[in-house]
Amino acid sequence: MSNGFGPNPWHQTNWDFRAAFNFMFGSAGAGLLVAAALSGASGNALRAEMLLGMGLIGAGLISVWFEIGRPLRAMNVGFNPFTSWMTRESFAAGLVFVLGLAAVWFASQPLALAAALAALVFAYCQGRILQAAKGIPAWRVPALIWLVFTTALAEGAGLFVALVALFHTPARGALGYFSLALVARALAWSMYRGGAAKIVVRAASALLERSGKILIQFGTIAPLALLLAGWFAPDVARIAVLLAGVAALATGWQFKFTLITRAAYNQGFSLPHLPVRGTR
Repeated sequence: MSNGFGPNPWHQTNWDFRAAFNFMFGSAGAGLLVAAALSGASGNALRAEMLLGMGLIGAGLISVWFEIGRPLRAMNVGFNPFTSWMTRESFAAGLVFVLGLAAVWFASQPLALAAALAALVFAYCQGRILQAAKGIPAWRVPALIWLVFTTALAEGAGLFVALVALFHTPARGALGYFSLALVARALAWSMYRGGAAKIVVRAASALLERSGKILIQFGTIAPLALLLAGWFAPDVARIAVLLAGVAALATGWQFKFTLITRAAYNQGFSLPHLPVRGTR
């Protein structure tokens, strides 16, 4: 592979681990807000989960802000709501913070649900940001939008049940939602894999295939098996749920880190007729 411009694909260097952290932390935070709101949590439990979810979203945004060579230019992101998914992401994040902080202050479930809706928009915007980068074949696959969206739900649900399992066994409704999120993410990966196989360059394809196997084996099959084991063995249910939640979160993060920092190859230039010196 070439390290510079040319007919062969080369690895992009504009987005590094700091950009990856935005998608890792932000999606998990958005998913946690959704899981917390749907769980019916109240009081201090709701407050803690909402604060953690917003904290993760904030950490992701701060991380990508540090990546900007001239951080003051970050203000420009608010000026293009009709053309930029980054602008829409920032607007959604602002709405999440306003509604989320209100939900924390009043310990209000309706406000938590409203913040969760804004978090869903935030997660969707993150998928559109990547898919809009047409120069990176691994990112422009249309199914990537739903893979990013569903992995946000799976990561957030995994984090939620893991936190609850530290104190008591999560309710069956929360575990059911977690299971559905895992299955949805696996289906989204299958769709993405099929689309990526047609356009992704060889080096990126190998990385994505390896990362995808981890996502399915350790991020889907293993957590579902642990949940099933906890169902039949109540004595180990909390440990099983904790491990399942951590696995769902960790594998989602490793996939996005690979997608953004390692599999982000440009497609290279198309030069069907190379010039030859001394000829016309």
